[in-house]
Amino acid sequence: MLKMKRMFLFLCLSAMLILGVVGCHRTPDEVLIRQAVDTAAKATEQVDASALTGQLTDDFDGHSGEMTRQDIGNLLRVARFRGETLHAVLGPVEVEPRGDRYVADFTVTLTSGGRLFPSELGVYKVETAWRRDGRDWRCYEATWTQQL
Repeated sequence: MLKMKRMFLFLCLSAMLILGVVGCHRTPDEVLIRQAVDTAAKATEQVDASALTGQLTDDFDGHSGEMTRQDIGNLLRVARFRGETLHAVLGPVEVEPRGDRYVADFTVTLTSGGRLFPSELGVYKVETAWRRDGRDWRCYEATWTQQL
């Protein structure tokens, strides 16, 4: 009987230790950035301006000053208003640290069922720069080039 109690106590303590270790696990920054890129792609497909701009900093710089966070949001709002459909297929996302920030490179294939974006569709090579904003990682800069 005493042996049974010790075994039960040992199992309970082991379970608490395992739960404590699992509970303290912190998701690596690289994984969080990949998740944010994926969230942005899904927001694009859903033509959801709020979800997409939520991944961007207030001072976001798109393509060397060509697009701001507001510009991107407005473009998606117009697309939603017009009933456009968008599809964004991501290639592999490579994330590398640069000091306390990160750079994520990937390709994205954009297609559409509407008329707003026809000349802008195709395969793009994208480089994004990320910094911590509170507890989240936000994109503060992006550049892209259309692949032929």
